[in-house]
Amino acid sequence: MNFVDELRWRGMLHDIMPGAEEKLDKGMASGYIGFDPTADSLHVGHLTQIMTLIHFQRAGHKPFALVGGATGMVGDPSGKSQERNLLSEEALNHNVHSLKKQLEKFLDFNSTAANKAVMVNNYDWFKDFSFLGFIRDVGKHITVNYMMAKDSVKKRLEGDNGLSFTEFSYQLIQGYDFYYLWKHHQCLIQMGGSDQWGNIVTGTELIRRKDGGAAFAMTTQLIKKSDGTKFGKSEGGNIWLDPAGVIHSSNLCTEITLNTSDEDAKSYIRIFTLKTQEEIEALEKEHEAAPHLRILQKALANDITIRVHSEAELETAVKTSEFLFGNGSLDFLTSLDNEGVMQVFEGIPQFSFAKSGLVQGLNIVDLLAEHSAVFPSKGEAKKMIQGGGVSVNKVKVNGVDDLIGTSQLINDKFIVAQKGKKNYFLLIAE
Repeated sequence: MNFVDELRWRGMLHDIMPGAEEKLDKGMASGYIGFDPTADSLHVGHLTQIMTLIHFQRAGHKPFALVGGATGMVGDPSGKSQERNLLSEEALNHNVHSLKKQLEKFLDFNSTAANKAVMVNNYDWFKDFSFLGFIRDVGKHITVNYMMAKDSVKKRLEGDNGLSFTEFSYQLIQGYDFYYLWKHHQCLIQMGGSDQWGNIVTGTELIRRKDGGAAFAMTTQLIKKSDGTKFGKSEGGNIWLDPAGVIHSSNLCTEITLNTSDEDAKSYIRIFTLKTQEEIEALEKEHEAAPHLRILQKALANDITIRVHSEAELETAVKTSEFLFGNGSLDFLTSLDNEGVMQVFEGIPQFSFAKSGLVQGLNIVDLLAEHSAVFPSKGEAKKMIQGGGVSVNKVKVNGVDDLIGTSQLINDKFIVAQKGKKNYFLLIAE
C-alpha cells in the first residue's frame, strides 16, 4: 500500500514536505514519531500518531518510536499557554518504561523483518552531552531569528506568561533528535501532529545546515470533535489507554458509543481503525438505514477497545454499557470479583457505610440520605421514592419503609443505588 495515499483517503494527512512522497515511493524508508513521557500512560489523543506508525509499518517502512526521556525534562511549548511542571528523573524513567510497554501492543518490534519497529529514548544520546558541547556543536547552526519566527514561540511571547529559556530551547533539542536519528539510523522523515510542524522543520533545517543532508517532515490533522473540543477528553479528563488509568477500557467503549456524533463517527472510523475503504462504506450504508442503532459508533468502539486492550476487555466493556445504560442483568456484577466491580463503577459516586447496620435491616431512606449522600435530605429521598424514581440493585424501591439487609449485598459488599435512569451510586459495606 502507498503510505501517503492511505493517510489521504483516511483524512489524516495535514502537510508534507515536497519530495517526501517520492522518496517514500522508492522503497523502505525509516521514520519516527516522538512521545513525551509526561504521564505513565498514553491516552486516546495519542492514537492518531500510533495509527500513523502502524500505517507506516504496514506500507513496508521502518517505524521508530522515540520516547522522550530527555525532552520530557524540558517541556514542549507548542499548543501550551503556560509552562508545565517538570517531572523528576525517577518519575520520567517510570513513565518511559510504561510507554514502551504500551507501544509494543501496537507495533511489531519482534519480527525478523527488515522493517520491524524500533524503540529509542533520546536520553541515551543526551545524557552525556554537555551544555557547552551542545551550544557549540548544535546551537550555532540555528539562528535565534529562525527560532523566534515559529508560531509556538510567538504565541507564548505575546501571552501573559512569557516563555522560559528552557522551553525556548525545546525545538533545538527536538531538532537534534531528528539529526541523531537521521545520522545513526537513516531516519528520512519525522512525523507528528500539525502543531509539531515548526519543531519538525527545525530538525530538517539542522540536518541541512550541519551535514548538508536531506530529510523530510510530515504532519497529521489534529483530531477534534464537531463541536471544536479535543478528541480524547471526557468529563473526567483524559481517556487513558492503560487499563489502570483514570478511565479504563469499559468507559472508553461507553464514551465512544454514547458521546460520538454521527458526523464524528464517520471521520473517526477512518482514522482510528484499519478497516478498508470498502468495509467503512458498507458500515456507513448500514448506519444510514438505521441511525438509532449507532452502528458506526459501536464498530468504532469495538475496534479501538480490542486494539487497545483485548477481546475479553471488549466483552466486559459491552456488558458494562448494557448494565449502566440498558437492560443488563445484575448477574454481570455477581460474576466479577470486588476489583472488577470497582472498575465498572470507576468515576461513579461511591459511598462507604457500616455493614453492621444491615444486620437488623436498614431503612432505605436512612441508607440513601444519612449513611450515604445519594440524597441531600430524607425529604428529597422520600419524595423521589414515592415517585418511583429510585432503584436498588436494578429493582425499583416500593416504599419509604423498605428495609435493606445483608442478603441484598452484591459479593457481600456492594449495593447499587439508582436515582432516575442514569444516575448511579455504589454503596460499599465495610
